[in-house]
Amino acid sequence: MDTIFALASAPGKAGVSVIRISGHGAFEVAQSLTEKELPRRGMSLRALRDSSGERLDEALVLTFNGPESFTGEDVVELQVHGSMAVVNSVISTLAKLENARLAEPGEFTRRALENGKMDLAQVEGLADLIDAETEAQRRQAQTILKGELGQLAERWRRDLIRAASLLEAVIDFADEDVPTDVTPEVNELLDAVISDLSSQISGVKIAERIRTGFEVAIVGRPNVGKSTLLNALAGRDAAITSEYAGTTRDVIEVRMDLAGLPVTLLDTAGIRETEDAVENMGIALARKRALAADLRVFLLEKTSDEPEFEPEPQDVIVLSKGDLRADDVPSISGKSGKGIDQLVDQITNSLLKRSAGAGIATRERHKEAMLVAHGALGDAKKILERGEDLYDIGAEEIRTAIRALESLVGRIDVENLLDEIFSSFCLGK
Repeated sequence: MDTIFALASAPGKAGVSVIRISGHGAFEVAQSLTEKELPRRGMSLRALRDSSGERLDEALVLTFNGPESFTGEDVVELQVHGSMAVVNSVISTLAKLENARLAEPGEFTRRALENGKMDLAQVEGLADLIDAETEAQRRQAQTILKGELGQLAERWRRDLIRAASLLEAVIDFADEDVPTDVTPEVNELLDAVISDLSSQISGVKIAERIRTGFEVAIVGRPNVGKSTLLNALAGRDAAITSEYAGTTRDVIEVRMDLAGLPVTLLDTAGIRETEDAVENMGIALARKRALAADLRVFLLEKTSDEPEFEPEPQDVIVLSKGDLRADDVPSISGKSGKGIDQLVDQITNSLLKRSAGAGIATRERHKEAMLVAHGALGDAKKILERGEDLYDIGAEEIRTAIRALESLVGRIDVENLLDEIFSSFCLGK
């Protein structure tokens, strides 16, 4: 493989920037800038010079001897002063070398996958960790990155291989007297895996929401205080407020962090009957986004008012304009802040309860692989009930489940996914 290099830290002005070099020629490439020989593993302080001998910078040079490195290859990291001029000069000098080239997006991580340092689920976990904005996202990404999904899939795979081998032993020795009925053990193994798969499949939706963010829609009639509430929750004027009905015609989104959970608040158009074609488009969009949201906050102006459509059990119904109310009926006010903290707590607690059901698997790709495995194992159990004559078909269904689980961690049938996955990485990963 080629020796590759790229800026591994964020571009722009910084105290320190890291330039990574990986490949069989990594030490040779780095030594062309440092002149002095580098240790096979360790750190050293070196002056970096271009081909004419001009000093570029002084760098802390870290060397990793493969396979004990991130990529599994020889790796050198140059920690230089983080000005754009220094980084550009070092990158430009490396680009002039014949034995090295600029890395493609995600190429360092792809080499780690190809060299067995990570499985595909861990690669996705690394991408999620880089993108994490909240504590819940960080914890979830770390769970995937440290290999828990891969370990779970490997345990399932091991149990299914055992089940298939028991059936195949009966098939291979069909003409001989096999003293033990393997069906109870096979069923026990299949039931355990099916149960685990069911649990993980049901938890994917919530886990994916933690990864991408929950949506909370504020719903109500025009001028009920939706935009004022959004601004109060956001702590800024994110939405235009006025006394004129129909001011909000598009869905306005504000990203928030509630107890470590990523949440997008949606301010939707006021729902009413109108002849304004543009406002009607906004109302239709408001209904669609509100129905698809994870939770809805229905704002009502009067106790006699009804929500615009049927609330779900987890939804919040609350009276608005609490600053204008003289009674003791619980209400909120985006203007005065009355009841805002209690509303935030109510939303947060609802989402935290839902998050408790999250599984380890976090993506639709994971769910699809597990659904294939779950279906194949269900078919296998039905086939096994029909007797030993169909054990060969049952064993093949189990092998189908095994292949699905292998695709989960990238062992087979994922080449078509790799380019898409790694295209989301920066050059230095």
